[in-house]
Amino acid sequence: MLSLYFYRNMEHSFNIFLWIMVAIAIVVFVALYFVKAGYGIFIDKKWGKTINNKLGWVLMEAPVCLSMFCFWIFSDRRFQLVPLLIFIIFEIHYVQRTFIFPFLMRGTSRMPLAIMFMGIFFNLANAVMQGYWLFYLSPTEKYANEWLLSPQFICGTIIFFAGFVVNIDSDRRIRNLRQPGDTKHYLPQGGMFNFVTSANYFGELMEWAGFAILTWSFSGLVFFIWTFANLVPRADAIYKRYKTEFAEQMQDKHLKRIFPFIY
Repeated sequence: MLSLYFYRNMEHSFNIFLWIMVAIAIVVFVALYFVKAGYGIFIDKKWGKTINNKLGWVLMEAPVCLSMFCFWIFSDRRFQLVPLLIFIIFEIHYVQRTFIFPFLMRGTSRMPLAIMFMGIFFNLANAVMQGYWLFYLSPTEKYANEWLLSPQFICGTIIFFAGFVVNIDSDRRIRNLRQPGDTKHYLPQGGMFNFVTSANYFGELMEWAGFAILTWSFSGLVFFIWTFANLVPRADAIYKRYKTEFAEQMQDKHLKRIFPFIY
């Protein structure tokens, strides 16, 4: 009886935490239409001191990768098939984003420390959202082996890996826009860039939409909401910049921002 009370109390507290994260995401979504996050093509001195971009990415993304590992390794469910597979799917993205993506970057760009620390804060919160739900709070019967044959898991997994491929392909196309020593900006070409100006963001949105579906969880949905809140305004800012820099090409291509044929 005591354990049931404790579980319900923790579940209630966890749901409050998730709703707070949703509220913050809404604020972030609105704010980013007025303030451009100062990294990448929008790097700005007003964001303060900077760090090497590659190191910044590793330090920013590593917390979620390592924290999820800790949630997994200390859980009694760590070798249950479905939670283990969901954990692996999640980590596939973050291992690539933490330990592969930064070292493929070209150039000597910088990342503001403020951006890095904000990223660390969200990544730690996200590890709590996903790891605590998956390994400690979710009902045991929810992720029984039969879940692998559910429409949610099958469709969500397909969407996740389709987005993963789009994301990696789009990052590759962006990297290859410049030759060594070139500092000019170019309009990305090919792949999903034939439809949107932020194909890499579209791929990432697909990934976490798929993750939300395959877990069929509020925590997964909150992660998607945060991804949407962060990337959609960013895609709008990139689109407007490209409209100025590459006016003729943009007019000919009729590109959208982040969602093909829609926005």
